[in-house]
Amino acid sequence: MRCLRDIKTLMVAGLALYPLLVAFGNITDYGSNYVFVQHVLSMDTTFPGNKLMYRAITSPALQHLGYALIIAGEAATGLVLAWGAIALWRARGGSPAEFAAAKLWVALGGFLGFLVWFVGFLVIGGEWFAMWQSPTWNGQEAAFRFVASILLVVLFVMQPEEKT
Repeated sequence: MRCLRDIKTLMVAGLALYPLLVAFGNITDYGSNYVFVQHVLSMDTTFPGNKLMYRAITSPALQHLGYALIIAGEAATGLVLAWGAIALWRARGGSPAEFAAAKLWVALGGFLGFLVWFVGFLVIGGEWFAMWQSPTWNGQEAAFRFVASILLVVLFVMQPEEKT
C-alpha cells in the first residue's frame, strides 16, 4: 500500500511540473505564445469568409487580458497540483481516511487543469474562436493530450488503495 501511495504522489508531482513549466515559459518568454493567443482570438487564420468572424477579438488589451488569464490558470493548476503532491506525501503513512482527504487537492488541481485545457483551449479556443480551422495556430491536439493526462492521473490517484 505504501508503494502505491508513493507512486500516486510522484505521479501528481510530475503532473504539477507541466503547467508550472508552461506558466514559467509564458511569463519568461511572453511574446512567443502571446502571438498564438493573438491569432486564435483574432481568428485571422480561420477559413476565409467564415460566418463566425463576429466572435473575433482584435483589441490588444483584451488579447493581453485573455493571455494573462491563461497564464494565471496554468500557474494555479500547477501550484494546486504541487500542493496536492505535498499533501499526499505528508499523508502517505497515515490512515486511509487521511490519505483520501489529501486527494482533495489533486481533484481540485485536476479540475483547474480541465478548465484551462478543456474549457479554455478545446471549447473556447477550438470551437468559439474556430481554432480548429487554422492550419497554423491550432493547439487542440496538445491541449487534448494534457487533458487526457490530467484525467488519467486524477482517476488513478482517486482510486482507493487496498487495505492490507
